[in-house]
Amino acid sequence: MTRGNQRDTDRAKAQKKLAQQNKGKKTDGISHNKRAENDAEIMRAKQAAKAAAKEAGAGAASSEKK
Repeated sequence: MTRGNQRDTDRAKAQKKLAQQNKGKKTDGISHNKRAENDAEIMRAKQAAKAAAKEAGAGAASSEKK
């Protein structure tokens, strides 16, 4: 019994290390390709909204100059 609680502390340390490595990883069962498609769709929607806002802003700015 010379190890004392070293086994328990090592186990806790290993679990903490694993948790740190897996931090931020999504594991919701969606394949990589499906996730890429979803992300691309979201980005296209954001780009369209930004372009529409820019058009609306440019249209308002040009009408104010007149």
